[in-house]
Amino acid sequence: MAVLTPPTSIRLAGLIRLALPLAAAMLSAGTALAQAPELPETMPAPELNQSQSAQEAAPADVPIPEPRPANAPEPDEPATDKMDQQKSDQHQEARPQPLAVVPTPTEKPAEAEPPAAAPKPPEKPAQAPEKKIPPDPRSAAVPQEEMPDEELACRRRLKSMGVDFEERKAEHDAAVGCSIPYPIALKTLGKSLDINPESELNCQMAEAAARFAADIVQPAAKAELGAELKSVGQASAFVCRHRNGGGKLSEHAFGNALDIASFTLSDGRRIDIRPAPPEKEAKFLNAIRKAACGPFKTVLGPGSDADHSLHLHLDLAPRRNGGTFCQ
Repeated sequence: MAVLTPPTSIRLAGLIRLALPLAAAMLSAGTALAQAPELPETMPAPELNQSQSAQEAAPADVPIPEPRPANAPEPDEPATDKMDQQKSDQHQEARPQPLAVVPTPTEKPAEAEPPAAAPKPPEKPAQAPEKKIPPDPRSAAVPQEEMPDEELACRRRLKSMGVDFEERKAEHDAAVGCSIPYPIALKTLGKSLDINPESELNCQMAEAAARFAADIVQPAAKAELGAELKSVGQASAFVCRHRNGGGKLSEHAFGNALDIASFTLSDGRRIDIRPAPPEKEAKFLNAIRKAACGPFKTVLGPGSDADHSLHLHLDLAPRRNGGTFCQ
């Protein structure tokens, strides 16, 4: 047996003092792990050979412990504290938990009824083909080299009545169909009876207007209003256009119509054509309007339609059997 020298014995004694607490701690940990049922294995306490040196006393390879279960006690916790904590947890788990409030299910909305099938719009009736309007034969009228006898005779009658007029150049529009081959411009309707402004008409319409003023309007003015007729205010004479409703050409397109808007009397009074004139004026206007139907083939005025609410329309439109259209 070797005899230890003092320095060697002192070092060995120090190592033993360090190793004893470590061995005691490992033994205590092994006992605690053995008591825990969840741990499958326990770590064996290392044996310490007192004859070995301090370096040999330490284990060469310390195995890495497996992951600790969630309910295993911490290494530095006393086993008894861990067991008490487990019991407390079990007691908490055994305590009945309050019932959760079950939310009331929301009512299912009533299912909307499917919309009824929209009614189909009624089928549009097949449109009848537009009726073709035959061309007016007067649209082809053009002046001849010499004025016809009926035109010359008409002018002679106007002069005998004291009507002042001027000859005008022929009007003709082949694209639209307007035509007035022998127009005249009326400056007066007789002696001391003016028309304003001057009116371009065919001779037959000019003669009818002059006779209307002299034979119908003048006597009615004296009888109903106590004054003589001084002048006639016209709103339209020859105009190259169709009727307001479309379709056929207007009688104005042939210089065969005259629109009268007012009458001026010798005492300065002006009688306007309108829907609701004063009583005396209304009586006068109704009298001349009624008398115009016959000499003229068409008579329209207030009440006929909106287009004739402010004037009297007079024309010589050719009608079958010499008929008239008066409203």
